[in-house]
Amino acid sequence: MGWYRRPSRFIFDAFRSYTSKNTVPRTPIQESISRTGFYTHSFKPSFNKSRISEFSQPIFRNSGSQNGVKPIECNSPFLHGAKRFYYVDRYRVHHFKPRGFKRWFQNPRNVLIAFLVGSGVVITIYFGNLETVPYTKRTHFVLLSKNLEKELGETQFKQIKASFKGKILPPLHPESIRVQAIAHHIIEALQRGLRKEMVWSDIRYSPESVGLPHETSSRETLMGLSGTIADEDKWLKEEKWQKEDEILDDLWVQKSRKEGQEKGVKSESGHLEGLKWEVVVVNEPVVNAFCIPGGKIVVFTGLLNHFRSDSEIATIIAHEVAHAVARHSAEQISKNLWLTILQFILYQFVMPDIVNTMSNLFLRLPFSRRMEMEADYIGLLLLASAGYDPRVAPQVYEKLGRITGDSALRDYLSTHPSGKKRAQLLAQAKVMEEALDIYREVQSGRGIEGFL
Repeated sequence: MGWYRRPSRFIFDAFRSYTSKNTVPRTPIQESISRTGFYTHSFKPSFNKSRISEFSQPIFRNSGSQNGVKPIECNSPFLHGAKRFYYVDRYRVHHFKPRGFKRWFQNPRNVLIAFLVGSGVVITIYFGNLETVPYTKRTHFVLLSKNLEKELGETQFKQIKASFKGKILPPLHPESIRVQAIAHHIIEALQRGLRKEMVWSDIRYSPESVGLPHETSSRETLMGLSGTIADEDKWLKEEKWQKEDEILDDLWVQKSRKEGQEKGVKSESGHLEGLKWEVVVVNEPVVNAFCIPGGKIVVFTGLLNHFRSDSEIATIIAHEVAHAVARHSAEQISKNLWLTILQFILYQFVMPDIVNTMSNLFLRLPFSRRMEMEADYIGLLLLASAGYDPRVAPQVYEKLGRITGDSALRDYLSTHPSGKKRAQLLAQAKVMEEALDIYREVQSGRGIEGFL
């Protein structure tokens, strides 16, 4: 009976053997899934250790990682070379590690490298932008480049002339001629004081027409640039300040000069090269004058109405030119940058109003008053070298204090020291002796070079 069944069974077995050789073999994953019932049993707690190894071994067969961290190879053409990592906790739960900067900073070695590189950059920038102020030998940090400072001064001067259009006195006006002559003497004194042949043009009276639109009002420009004493002490009238160590004396200047001479530091004067000095007189009843970086001098007729002698006007102009010599504008921009960063950090812990008030009282205002005193000292030497009696300077500042209204709190709550304080310091400071020596030499016909 089975003779006819044996050939058919033999043929069936042969066909099945042939097809098994030509079909695509099932992957270990598929085989594992088919055997274990992946969709019904793979996430059960009873999933034993041997079965986990059986499931994961084909996937991570080529992994060289250790300590439980196993990369998953990705063969996608769009993510070629990308790898994902995970770790297994003590409960045998798989956790994928985060990618990107968060994962990068989890490595202490990477954090140390970032800190060292960042510190190196900051130190390089800081020491690469240190400069020495003439005469006082004070070392300050200036981030603004010399060329950019000149360009900003040129642009600012054009805006000022545009804002005061129609109020600038013509070049042949008597007051314009007088101010130009005094400024010319101060610039010549500066050239002698730097002990270096500077390449700059003679001072001239700037024309009024600049061809710029009226961008700002004269009041806004004046409030932004004049540096007039603001009424900042109204809200602290009843406060009694006991700060006796305010830096408003000649000791820090002498100490700074001594240290600079011992180290042999060289004063920075490269920012004064190639300047085109210009001066304008604005018909405004404002008792003020200022010098913009780039050699631009602005004088208001309100100042000329109160100070009539050439020595008094020369004192004010020499003081403003001294600000340009010491690069106080560029230094203030650099310090404001650091103060702004510090304020943003403190905002996270302290109320913004408290941060602003404390930074103004203990950082911005003392620094501004110190720059004013430094400009007083340098300006006094320029005044004497220009042939004007330096003993008139204390009288000018005392008179200026009476005009603007002095108060005891201005030595602590203002951008400028009080006129009385400035007069006392200049009269008693050692720089007055040096200025008198220069003045006597100039009167005898022998100018002193290199006193800055």
